[in-house]
Amino acid sequence: MKLHGSMEIKNDELYIGGVNCLDMVKEYKTPLYVFDEQLIRDNCREYRKYFKAEENGNRVAYAGKAFLPGYMCRLIKEEKMCLDVVSGGELYTAHKSGFPMENIFFHGNNKTREEVEMGVEYGVGKFVVDNFYELDLLEEICEREDKVQEIYFRITPGIEAHTHEYIKTGQIDSKFGFALVNGDLYNAIEKLKEYKRVKLVGLHAHIGSQIFELEPFLDEVDVMMKLVKEIKENYGIELTDVDLGGGVGVYYTEEDKPRAIKDFCEAIIDRAEKTCAELGMEVPHLVIEPGRSVIANAGSTLYTIGSIKDIKDVRVYVSVDGGMTDNIRPSLYHAGYECSIVNKMNGDTENRVTIAGKCCESGDILINNVAISEIESGDILITTSTGAYGYSMASNYNKIQKPAVIAVKNGEITPVCRRQTFEDVLALEL
Repeated sequence: MKLHGSMEIKNDELYIGGVNCLDMVKEYKTPLYVFDEQLIRDNCREYRKYFKAEENGNRVAYAGKAFLPGYMCRLIKEEKMCLDVVSGGELYTAHKSGFPMENIFFHGNNKTREEVEMGVEYGVGKFVVDNFYELDLLEEICEREDKVQEIYFRITPGIEAHTHEYIKTGQIDSKFGFALVNGDLYNAIEKLKEYKRVKLVGLHAHIGSQIFELEPFLDEVDVMMKLVKEIKENYGIELTDVDLGGGVGVYYTEEDKPRAIKDFCEAIIDRAEKTCAELGMEVPHLVIEPGRSVIANAGSTLYTIGSIKDIKDVRVYVSVDGGMTDNIRPSLYHAGYECSIVNKMNGDTENRVTIAGKCCESGDILINNVAISEIESGDILITTSTGAYGYSMASNYNKIQKPAVIAVKNGEITPVCRRQTFEDVLALEL
């Protein structure tokens, strides 16, 4: 198992942020999400530094769908990041946490009337408009509220990224954005002539998630810059911003070969400068929206081993007290993870087992056929890189409570989310 951030081994036991994982479990029980706060902050600072946030006025917007309790809103505010939200719930969380609304980008392919009204009322910085329905709705609400709203148009640039089928978003066959090839973007720009309450200031595209190659991002830069020039020449609209979305791949297992934040940012900046020079235009302010690459490796999940079922000549099932309710990604995407026993970190990894969850589903398998040290019931197992889309996609399937969340740094524990009780699970039932 690869160690991330502040992870270290002392006396055969795993520590994160200077805290023994066994001590975390004694106080907060399992399953338990653990976040390495220093690693999160380091990632934010690297993005801002290498994307030239201060130097060029570019912006880095954390993609909140990856993980967004109030704690995270406050942290990224302290790190001078912007925020990408995709729902009224995420926007409300940011609002309640005191996050500056002018630094929010409001996404979503089907924002409801209530969500658009909320965004306008709160003073969201940019609406990323996805379709004609939203454009009409936004104009109507801004007219009523006597406001002018800055917007980006989200486009589908027709770029195929090498990633999972469910997380491709830049190709023509996508539920997101205005397509280029069928003329939707140009029809939307023409439609702006009818409106007085929306102001187009930028373009947005997002080509997918968990992408390791640089080439799709560089192709995206070329497409977007050419569009900026074309829109100015053909429609007289000077776009100041280009938002390139997120999607940077991260490490989950040895098969993954992620790019360093520095390499990714520098490649984007260099390509934008080169392409704009060739087109004879100023480089717009650039925006990127990392989520997974900020938070994934900073998060881990601790479980207690329960039953161990050895089916001779077939496999050994090792069951934990969590599963698809706290990490749906293996069942949804066949996503891979690494694991270890936190109280046996230096043990020989000669055993082959399958880590199973406790849900009443055959597909509730966290890790298939993994090499691990000798396991006993009561041992504490860790799966790493669960910071993105673990807690945010957690459910109460089988009436299982959502785990607690803590952050660790310099030997201190910060509670982030308390564990649900059975009363919490039933709280909405009448």
